[in-house]
Amino acid sequence: MSDLNVDTFLLALPFPALVIGPDERVTAANRLAETLLGTELAGRHHITILRQPAVLETIEAVVAEGTGKLTRFLGRDPHRDAVYKVSVNPVGSSVLLVFEDQTEIEQAGQMRRDFVANVSHELRTPLTALLGFIETLRGAARNDAAARDRFLSIMEGEAARMSQLVSDLLSLSRVEENERRRPTDPVDLVALIDNAVSVLGPVAATAGVSIQRQLPDHPVTVPGDADQLRQVIQNLVENAIKYGVSGGRVVISLSDPGPQPLLRLPGVVLSVQDFGEGFAAHHIPRLTERFYRIDKHRSREVGGTGLGLAIVKHIIGRHRGRLQVESTPGKGSRFSVILPTAN
Repeated sequence: MSDLNVDTFLLALPFPALVIGPDERVTAANRLAETLLGTELAGRHHITILRQPAVLETIEAVVAEGTGKLTRFLGRDPHRDAVYKVSVNPVGSSVLLVFEDQTEIEQAGQMRRDFVANVSHELRTPLTALLGFIETLRGAARNDAAARDRFLSIMEGEAARMSQLVSDLLSLSRVEENERRRPTDPVDLVALIDNAVSVLGPVAATAGVSIQRQLPDHPVTVPGDADQLRQVIQNLVENAIKYGVSGGRVVISLSDPGPQPLLRLPGVVLSVQDFGEGFAAHHIPRLTERFYRIDKHRSREVGGTGLGLAIVKHIIGRHRGRLQVESTPGKGSRFSVILPTAN
């Protein structure tokens, strides 16, 4: 190909690409390659541009063997570190390099690995405790009725924790599977809130927390999935009871339908507020990550799996809503769910 044809060919590629000539210098590069590797690449020796040993060794092997190969290049775009799959192929006496961004694929793979590691850890901890107590009950505590009852009670708690974790994992899987299908059934949020308060009332009473409602005196209907929205309300209220217990009360409020700037649609705001310890603002962006906990020890003490807010986020996303979190250390937290009132 002529130089003009090479430049035209590279310009048409949707990926960063460059050509290395027989003298080991760059003969052509497209704009995307210059964005990735720097400007004025033509005429420079490729070693001064591609300094990573894996890439240089692959180029040498392609020149020596005359067959194409793949390698990885670690670069940076204007906003993030990036991982590229590099196709290195002989083209006559030259070598063509094409860089394909694999960052999102790599991140997805890392998220899967982290998820498996977290699930394994969350299951291993109670399993280890169960196995230890079983061994003790078979040995020293075999004939100690008091110890046996105490250990069985702890074992029951650990088994319940594992059961809740499995239940939350299945729930998260179901929500993610259906996230693109927006639910459209009419759901009365006032009725769901009343139901949640009835269910969690005994839990709140045991913790010494009162639940106060600030609701319209008429039904407030949104398009949605009643079971999933019930789960959102119960998760948020239960969290408020567990982590805001020092404040002594939880307030659930629901607005009448009206304009919602965040949605650019008419909607309602459902808020759950506690008056407990609160938390620092830097935790807020990560609260809905799977297994993220502000206080891991306390979360396990109160039976948290680290998945509740992740489930909430996905359910709200399926309903095309928004989740807002506000918290002030020492004063408490407010979780607000903004839902559209029309399809």
